[in-house]
Amino acid sequence: MAGFKLPTFKDRQAASVEARKAALEKLKAKAPVDPAVLAERAAARAAKEAAEAERRAAKKAEKEAADAERRERAAAAAAEAAERAEANKPKTEAEKKAERDARYAARKARKGK
Repeated sequence: MAGFKLPTFKDRQAASVEARKAALEKLKAKAPVDPAVLAERAAARAAKEAAEAERRAAKKAEKEAADAERRERAAAAAAEAAERAEANKPKTEAEKKAERDARYAARKARKGK
């Protein structure tokens, strides 16, 4: 039994030429594509691209709506925090006196005097 013989440069070059010839023959044997089929493929591709563009636009609109809602909630939270800060502000003497007077008047009204 003969051992493995490493191919020489000339052998590899000849094999490459034969492979190119075979590929060229295969390409020449291929039937030309019908223009109607090409037009159908182009229409399908255009429809797919239009659907993809519509999906991207819907996703973008949804994202913008979510961003607007998030900004609105942040603004409401900021307003609420400002309101809480305003409520926690120390009261003036006049405000304290008015609250005391109101409590006193309510107590007197409950006792019936």
